[in-house]
Amino acid sequence: MAGFAGFPKATTMFVRDLSANNTKEWFQGHRDQYETYWLEPAKDFVAAAGAALRTIDRGIVAEARINGSIFRINRDVRFSKDKRPYKDHLDLWFWEGERKTAVSGYFFRLTPKSLGLGAGAHSFDSDRLAAYRGKVVDTRAGASLKRAVTTSERAGWQVEGEHYKRLPGGYDVSGAAAERLIRHNALWVGDDEPLPDVVFSPELVDHCLDRWRAAAPIHRWLVRELSS
Repeated sequence: MAGFAGFPKATTMFVRDLSANNTKEWFQGHRDQYETYWLEPAKDFVAAAGAALRTIDRGIVAEARINGSIFRINRDVRFSKDKRPYKDHLDLWFWEGERKTAVSGYFFRLTPKSLGLGAGAHSFDSDRLAAYRGKVVDTRAGASLKRAVTTSERAGWQVEGEHYKRLPGGYDVSGAAAERLIRHNALWVGDDEPLPDVVFSPELVDHCLDRWRAAAPIHRWLVRELSS
């Protein structure tokens, strides 16, 4: 295995052209580009990034395959008014534990114009939401969460996931931080940057690792407190 050499510029060109010609006919006519410029470099990056992530979180799972760390390029259009069959980006995910039940992970999104990185949970099911709220008001876990949030914000991340306008009933909440955090129905950090040249070089792995390392406090709190 040669290792990750950077995404070729043809990767973003392919995604740009797919966005402009988002039909099954066009995609089938350009499947060789999908294989060569989208799938194969994604597999190489997953292998390299997974090894790098395990230097900061030993339990990280990286599977260099579709429906592993590589999300399908096909869109689920069953319940969407938008019937375009394909995504106009590349999504990758690295998690701990079992994929189907993982509470958190590090994520990556590549578009023709931007690179998106972050970590955490984009949604809680009802059981995890109840568990999360219990942790927010718990003396130990709540204090640990506040420290993780503060550390992440100082590193330049925006902590996301606040959803509800009203405080949920039945919880003894004190302090502005707890009042904000208990309104969440998810918890993650992430940002997008204009497409950097490092995407097209092997140094992309180190670039991502630096940002993921700064996002680690949120991921680790979620894994420690909410893994089932």
